[in-house]
Amino acid sequence: MADVLKEQHDKKYNKYVSDVTPKHSCFLNCIKAFITGGTICMIGQIFMTLFTNAGMSNDKSASFTTLSLIFLSILLTGLNLYPLLTKWGGAGSLVPITGFANSVVAPAIEYKKEGQVFGIGCKIFTIAGPVILYGILSSWVAGVIYYIILKMR
Repeated sequence: MADVLKEQHDKKYNKYVSDVTPKHSCFLNCIKAFITGGTICMIGQIFMTLFTNAGMSNDKSASFTTLSLIFLSILLTGLNLYPLLTKWGGAGSLVPITGFANSVVAPAIEYKKEGQVFGIGCKIFTIAGPVILYGILSSWVAGVIYYIILKMR
């Protein structure tokens, strides 16, 4: 008798979970990510063209474009608009440099109330820290391997 009741309860629970779990379309999510990432890149290209047409060299235009995109991301994060963009566009807003800037600024804003040292100072690289750490470590390892290969020639 207890097994029958447990089985009925499990069926009801599984139906409830199935009903309340949001249904996602992988294809639709990919389209949204493509549109979001493409729009960010298009804005970057517009900045690049404007800076180049203003008389800057390609290298300087690229630097100013990067800085402009980072500033725009920080501004949208501070205005609490970037999370809305991320919610709609998914990975399309997280992959470009704007997503990395958001991952640095968001914890700083969130923990600002805890003070400069224990809030901002301790939490600013909570999300981006591992990316920076392993990026530097892997580039160092690649550099050592490259150096060894050059010495063996």
